[in-house]
Amino acid sequence: MGRIYLSPPDMSTEERDLLLGAFDANWVAPVGPDLDAFEEEFAARIGVDHAVALASGTAGLHLALLIVGVEPGDLVVVPTFTFAATANVVHYVGAEPLFVDSSPDTWNIDPALVGNALDRATAEGRTVGAVVTVDLYGQCADHDPIRTVCEARGVPVVEDAAEAVGATWDGRPAGSFGDVGVFSFNGNKAMTTGGGGMLVAADRAVVDRARHLSTQAREATLHYEHAEVGFNYRLSNLLAAVGRGQVRRLDEMLARRARIRARYEDVLGPLEGVSFNPLSDRGRPNHWLTVAVLGDEAATDPAGLIAALEAVDAEARPAWKPMHLQPVYERFTCLGGSVAADAFARGVCLPSGSGMSDDDLDRVLDAAFGALSGG
Repeated sequence: MGRIYLSPPDMSTEERDLLLGAFDANWVAPVGPDLDAFEEEFAARIGVDHAVALASGTAGLHLALLIVGVEPGDLVVVPTFTFAATANVVHYVGAEPLFVDSSPDTWNIDPALVGNALDRATAEGRTVGAVVTVDLYGQCADHDPIRTVCEARGVPVVEDAAEAVGATWDGRPAGSFGDVGVFSFNGNKAMTTGGGGMLVAADRAVVDRARHLSTQAREATLHYEHAEVGFNYRLSNLLAAVGRGQVRRLDEMLARRARIRARYEDVLGPLEGVSFNPLSDRGRPNHWLTVAVLGDEAATDPAGLIAALEAVDAEARPAWKPMHLQPVYERFTCLGGSVAADAFARGVCLPSGSGMSDDDLDRVLDAAFGALSGG
């Protein structure tokens, strides 16, 4: 009986064969045919126009802020309920985060508060370099009202779709809502290359600019010529080969995550004080993680549920701790914050990996049911 992880890589012979093919061809570098093919195949599958594969989602967010023109001293509007990388990249470019709370019906950034944040910045005479949205736990944010207020003020939108590969909102794919979109292929994501990311955009010039910056900003000369500072952010051809296999299997992996979510709802949902991360009927999430939300009526608290799962060697974690509650960011302004803080206080991320067997899922369910029913 092995340990059940929260969201481990889901690999098959498809990925192994592609990886070994790249290895045997000696394309062991951040360049090669699998890298080119991965970008093309990913863009086609996800429904975006142009894509460049990078070493991480964080690298993609960093480049995105540079490309849309964020300057040192600018404000960047960021949801407080997110992973630290979304806020960290703001510091990479010398800007300052302005945190915004979540909508209770999706846990994603509240569009009304985005408008308030922009008004506040104007009143203070501050420049907003960008608004960064996050498609949290695999569900797209409601971008239409955000784009409306941002376009009226000339503020670009960067979509952090790191957790949402394959998700849609009103039939439109995650990653396509911002001026720039960014995905993560970290080992715990719905599809993975063991590390890596993808920057996407409708404008080819944006992706060409990202590709240039990600390869040390080398100019097209015979010798090594550099007119600006660049970065070593390209993905390895070997990891791209793995990514090609994951793209081919993406639909089946996302379908499995949806079935896991449904099982949690069927077995645990009827228990008193138990609900789950809210979903909108406007979207089709990828169910990256299913989050149990425990009310006061539940038979145990989040710590008790996590301990009960650990007792059967299953990993569970609290929901994201909001950025405005983190020691490194507590000095920065946050508009609202109670929705995100409540989700953190009551949320438990349950094992959701697409490779989880039915037997392992039953082990998790039995332990969780016992803890949450008091039995």
